[in-house]
Amino acid sequence: MVELSMTNDNYPELKLLIGNEWLSRSSGEVVINPANEEVIGTVPHATSADLDAAIAAAQQGFQVWKRTAPIKRAQIMQRAVDLIRARSETIAVAMTLEQGKPLAQSRLEVQRACEIIEWDATEGRRIYGRVIPSEPGMRQTVLREPVGVVAAFSPWNFPLSSPSRKVAGALAAGCAIILKASEETPACAVMLAQAFVDAGLPPGVLNLVFGKPAEISEHLISQPSVRLMTFTGSVAVGKRLAALAGTHMKPAIMELGGHAPVIVCDDADPTTAALACVVSKSRNSGQVCVAPTRFLVHDSIYDRFAQVFAERAAAVKLGSGLDPSIEMGPLANRRRLEAIHSLVTDAVDKGARCLSGGDRVGDRGFFYPLTTVAEIPDGARAMTEEPFGPLALLVRVGDIDEAVERANALPFGLSAYAFTASARNADRLAEGIECGNLAINHFTASTAETPFGGVKDSGYGREGGTEGLQCYTIAKLISHKIVA
Repeated sequence: MVELSMTNDNYPELKLLIGNEWLSRSSGEVVINPANEEVIGTVPHATSADLDAAIAAAQQGFQVWKRTAPIKRAQIMQRAVDLIRARSETIAVAMTLEQGKPLAQSRLEVQRACEIIEWDATEGRRIYGRVIPSEPGMRQTVLREPVGVVAAFSPWNFPLSSPSRKVAGALAAGCAIILKASEETPACAVMLAQAFVDAGLPPGVLNLVFGKPAEISEHLISQPSVRLMTFTGSVAVGKRLAALAGTHMKPAIMELGGHAPVIVCDDADPTTAALACVVSKSRNSGQVCVAPTRFLVHDSIYDRFAQVFAERAAAVKLGSGLDPSIEMGPLANRRRLEAIHSLVTDAVDKGARCLSGGDRVGDRGFFYPLTTVAEIPDGARAMTEEPFGPLALLVRVGDIDEAVERANALPFGLSAYAFTASARNADRLAEGIECGNLAINHFTASTAETPFGGVKDSGYGREGGTEGLQCYTIAKLISHKIVA
């Protein structure tokens, strides 16, 4: 086994992992620190031969892993968690360097990743089959078997917890996995894989590659030995990958974009709700698929909500994620900076009022403040395009029925939120909002033990919970007629 080294005191050397061997490869792609735009690493790109080697290694690893007792699989996964916890500060600092989020949020992400792996590891011991009652002399048994080799694609906004969720689900179910993590935030995936190698995971069970996303997805998904594809990312890319998987008759888990509504009912406290909304909206600089975005506030409390929200948003301290005093870091890349400003400019040009933020901060680093836009017309692009950044859209509504109608008007359906003190309102919202995850009076969209995923253009399949593990298995019926 070749261990990883650090290119400097805080950032690891980036390599591919194939069959438990770390491989150096060249490329012209670099990792940029979004707080100062400095180069901090170079991303290795897998060749076609590397991808073929990863597939072969995964096939061999799967034959070993699927025959490993669930309790032994859980023990190896738990050892990996123990190593991640022991290295948590190193991982968190690397995460902040490459992605930009405040160090406190990076530490929480490491903790969340550990909880996900732990829960899946223990739940993997409870993937039960069943016996179906039948006539005498006939035994009908349903087995849950691992689907096989998994091709997984994870995004840049949660560099550790997102790949951890895919790796944990696959391994707990008995599958092998080839992980294509983000080239923009690769260090956490490398350190995740290192923990599993050090924990004693058999060769080939977990492989890690980087490269040109379209080439890797085309290569992996088309291979007969790859039996499942799982992707987290944008709707546009997700639809292309889903079509590719369909061409090859591959099942897929698709966790795609959102445009989450927040319904603030007339019986909610506008100050309390607004303050909670600012905290959630500023998390990871709004670069979260479940980020609250469209704030549908009852007319009777709208003015107070808007005032409190804008004042608190304007006070959010922006800066380098390594500064313990800051509340929000930079955007992850220049694309997000330009995209957010374009949406804000379009909204204001069409009549919206900007109550806070609205322009880039400084000329080095991708800093953009938490921006509050009020009275935004339906024709503004931000009302239909996922902002994926620190942009809050405030909309006045007359009643809960109008709020639900507006919430459901878009093709997205990942997460939704609401604030109300009424059980009747809560029931109306639970029945009426089209989404995969609804949180009332809080902003926790999912935990390790709960299923997470969307409806409509936000995807299908689930990650997390028992439902998530089921997606990595197939049901096999054994119908046995007993011969006398």
